[in-house]
Amino acid sequence: MTDRRNLYFFHHQDADMLEKAEPLYDLAQRYGFSIVKESKDANIIVSVGGDGTFLQAVRKTGFRQDALYAGISTTGTLSMYCDFHINETSKMIDAMTKEQIEIRRYPTIKITIDEGVSFECLNEFSIRSGIIKTFVMDVFIDDIHFETFRGDGMILATPTGSTAYNKSVNGAVVDPMLPCIQVSELASLNNNRYRTLGSSFILSGERTLTLSVVQHGNSHPTMGIDNEALSIQNVKTVQAVLSGNKIKTVKLKDNSFWEKVKRSFL
Repeated sequence: MTDRRNLYFFHHQDADMLEKAEPLYDLAQRYGFSIVKESKDANIIVSVGGDGTFLQAVRKTGFRQDALYAGISTTGTLSMYCDFHINETSKMIDAMTKEQIEIRRYPTIKITIDEGVSFECLNEFSIRSGIIKTFVMDVFIDDIHFETFRGDGMILATPTGSTAYNKSVNGAVVDPMLPCIQVSELASLNNNRYRTLGSSFILSGERTLTLSVVQHGNSHPTMGIDNEALSIQNVKTVQAVLSGNKIKTVKLKDNSFWEKVKRSFL
């Protein structure tokens, strides 16, 4: 941290949040950090809010590979991406002055729509039917046809994203030290006529997943990248791979991923 002194705060700009964040600005300057107005000038980017704000901070600042990201929670509890609570200034001071932090690297997924526009996501990509009708997709793993999916849609999650939307549909919680993509089905149709795997499955980071949308009125699916919606029409194919980029995050030494999982769910 000693060679990283340019700090950018990412948060909502309403009056209430500005009042909450003001002491953080003062604390950072008191301990020798320079507050920058543009994220491109920062080597530490701090989100102030919750996990949703952290995801927005990563996205809005361009998934910086040359910066550290940190999360400060303004809610009643800590979360998966927020190691600090806004009222725990002594904890922040100890982290800054006594080197109580470590760097963790979280993989991201690269999503390419129709071999054209591409996006990265830190949590998950989701694709669902945009109409009240069974959504049909042919699923390919490394160009080999795996199954024809029929149902509401699919979630493609990173290891850190495995605790979010993915977990709510009974997907597995995955250690972020494993570079992989988890694929979870949404309300798959399984009967004597149609059959899918019917469970989540995990792909190595070396694999390529391709979803080929069978049209029949479903060419305008509802898609999401983390906590943002995508509005793209006439979608034919979606390709997903691990991007190779990793988001570097600041965490406390005594606050591992599995300690966060225990705190959040047990």
